[in-house]
Amino acid sequence: MTHPSGHEREIRSLADFDAALGAPGSLSGCRVQSLDLTDRTFALLSASTAGAVFLGCAMQPEAAAKVRADGALVFPPVPDLPFDPYRARLYSPGELYEGITAEAYERTPDARTYAWFRRTRSDGDIFSSMLRSLHDDAISDALDEHLAGARVVGVMGGHAMSRGGAAYAGAARLGRSLARAGLTVATGGGPGAMEAANLGAYTAPLADEALDEALELLAKAPSFTPSVTDWARAAFEVRARWPRGGDSVGIPTWFYGHEPTNAFAARVGKYFANATREDGLLARSNAGVVFLPGAAGTVQEIFDNATPNFYGSRGGPTPMVLVNRAHWTDELPAWPLLRTLAAGRPMAARIALVDSVDEAPAALAELTAARPGA
Repeated sequence: MTHPSGHEREIRSLADFDAALGAPGSLSGCRVQSLDLTDRTFALLSASTAGAVFLGCAMQPEAAAKVRADGALVFPPVPDLPFDPYRARLYSPGELYEGITAEAYERTPDARTYAWFRRTRSDGDIFSSMLRSLHDDAISDALDEHLAGARVVGVMGGHAMSRGGAAYAGAARLGRSLARAGLTVATGGGPGAMEAANLGAYTAPLADEALDEALELLAKAPSFTPSVTDWARAAFEVRARWPRGGDSVGIPTWFYGHEPTNAFAARVGKYFANATREDGLLARSNAGVVFLPGAAGTVQEIFDNATPNFYGSRGGPTPMVLVNRAHWTDELPAWPLLRTLAAGRPMAARIALVDSVDEAPAALAELTAARPGA
C-alpha cells in the first residue's frame, strides 16, 4: 500500500474523513485532527488504521479500543480546556470573541484562554506546557497552509495608537493600499497600528467611503482601556455593517493577553509562545515589512528582521521600510544603526526610510524591484 505523505496525510474535516475511506477503505498513515468521530464508529471498526494518529478526536470507546489495537496512536481530547490544543485551522475573530455582543469580554474564549495561560505558565506543570506547545505547533502548521503561495507583507507598529487619530487613519490607508496591490497584510494581530492595518485590508474590496465611515464608528471607543468589551463591540459593529471584508492575517499572542486581538484580520494565528510568534510573523513576511512608529517591541522586530537579511539565512534580503524619519532617527534612532549594518551588503538595496505612511507603498514597490548588490 502507498502511504500518503506530508499534508496529504492530514484529515481535518468529516468530509475529508469520509473521502479517505470511500475508495481504499484505509486510514493507514493518516493524521486525523480534532474531529468528532462519535458517529463514525462503524467506519472506524471497518477500516485499517495501522500507523494512523488521532489528535483530539472524540470516539466511542469500542472504536478507540479498536484503532489502538490496530497500532494507531490516539491523543484524546483534553477536558475542561478553553481552547483546542489539536486545532486544525486558524482562528476567526468571531470564534475568539464568541458571545461578545451579549456578554462581557471576560466571558469570551479569548479571555478565558488568557486566564488559563496566566494560571499555568509559571506553575511548572509539564502537562500544561505540553498542551501549549501542541497548540502552537498546530497554529504554525495552519499558517503555513493558509499562506502557501501568498505574497505576504508585514506591518509592524505600536499598540498604543488610538482610534480616531491621524496616525491610525494613516495606518489603515496603508493596509488598504497594500491589500489592493495584491499583497496579504500580516500584523501582530493586536490593537493600535496592527488593528488599523488589518482594518485597511478588511475595507480594501469596498468603496473608499467605507473606511472613512468605519473610522468614525470606531472612534467612539478609542482604546481597549478602560473597556475591552466596548472596544471589541465597536469593531464588530463595523464588521456587521460591512460583512464581506477583505483578507488579512493577525498573529497575536496570549503572552501579551492584556492587549486583545483585533477583530479585522480574517484569520488569526494566536500563540502562547511569543518568541515563536515573533519569528514566525517576520519569517512569513516574504514580500517585506513596513515598520510604523512604535516602542521597544517594534525596535525588536526591526532587528529581528534585519538579522536574517544581514546573514542571508532566509535567502535574499526582503524589503524593510521604516516610516517617520523623526521617530526612527531622533526619538528611537534605529535607522542609523540599520543603515550602518546594511552598508556594503545586499540588504542595503532593500531598506528605506520615508517621512509619511502614504509614501510606504511606493517605497516598498521600489525596494521590491531593486536588485540587491547592484
